[in-house]
Amino acid sequence: MSATSPPECFVHHVLFYTRPGASAADKAALLAGLQRLRAIPSIRLAHLGTPALTNRPVIERTYTYSWLCFFDSAEQEELYQRHPLHDEFRQTCAPYWEKVVIYDSIGPREER
Repeated sequence: MSATSPPECFVHHVLFYTRPGASAADKAALLAGLQRLRAIPSIRLAHLGTPALTNRPVIERTYTYSWLCFFDSAEQEELYQRHPLHDEFRQTCAPYWEKVVIYDSIGPREER
């Protein structure tokens, strides 16, 4: 009997920082672009949010939007990266951000 390894989980977390003085319309356009990314089929689970009102010294709250995606594997995340909707998002929404910070991690999926 051979032991099987737990299923993999690839996490892709992107923080978007808009330019100082970004208009409400610019922020709305970036938000709409991020919402369109949800249609990419390789995403297992996605969360789109804004900074919470928590207030502790270690919490980073200067970003505009947080885009968090879970994938079944690094290969599935790569499909996301190469998907036409992702390419379109980068091309059309890049003018709306000043900085992007990405955290990618991989590890076993832990079910509760």
